Amino acid sequence: MTPGPLNVAQALHEARALGVDRLDALMLLADTLACSRTWLLAHDDATLSTEQTTLLRACFGRRASGEPLAYLLGEKEFHGLMLHVDSNVLVPRPDTEVLVDWALELLAGLEHPSVIDLGTGSGAIALAVKHAHPAAAVVATDVSAAALEVARANAGWLALHVEFVEGSWWQAAAHRRFSLVLSNPPYIAGGDQHLAALSHEPTLALTPGGDGLDALRCIVAGAAVHLEPGGWLLLEHGFDQADAVQALLRAQGFVSVQTRRDLAGQPRCSGAHLP
Repeated sequence: MTPGPLNVAQALHEARALGVDRLDALMLLADTLACSRTWLLAHDDATLSTEQTTLLRACFGRRASGEPLAYLLGEKEFHGLMLHVDSNVLVPRPDTEVLVDWALELLAGLEHPSVIDLGTGSGAIALAVKHAHPAAAVVATDVSAAALEVARANAGWLALHVEFVEGSWWQAAAHRRFSLVLSNPPYIAGGDQHLAALSHEPTLALTPGGDGLDALRCIVAGAAVHLEPGGWLLLEHGFDQADAVQALLRAQGFVSVQTRRDLAGQPRCSGAHLP
């Protein structure tokens, strides 16, 4: 480790030695120096202050330990919106944009649809839908008060009106009905080896334990009484859960059951509507 303040080239060298991806290191440097990555590449001899060096080294250490880059930067882009994120919410994934795109296809042409996002986390799905379809009345729920605080803050600075309700799944919806129900619930099986790599994100939002289907079962089982006639239910799930989720939907009387694939070509979202 180089003693004293680092310059840009030295900082990138230290990051590489720690196993931090070069692009991640550049993004952390740009954030620390409040400059662009292009500027950094043209000024690799620029020297950080002592305080900036200390902060950057701490960030490199946290990234090397597996903490998501989005938590270190405090933000993540999703469906064209920049969202604040912290350890109280999952980092929004690009694959979830498939769910939003499908929702917007269904909402096209509807003048005043009502939409609910169950388990909203950072508010990513709800806010993306509201931004793209302003006429929609959007409700977003979460059992975590801390997550809802993040989502409300995102809605505030994006100037998007979304109603936020605290509660577990359908408990937060009372006796209300919606044109469209959306959810990216926890679906990782309790014994899945991938959970270890996600230890910095909230476990409650990642897995319900067991086979990973409990939250999906709860949402599908209660959906009929909360959907308007012909209303759609769209769910994100694991790449190997499409058949199970489709079976759950059919068992509850849903029709036009189908699945959409994510950016990697994996079955990622399943949905259907009431007759």
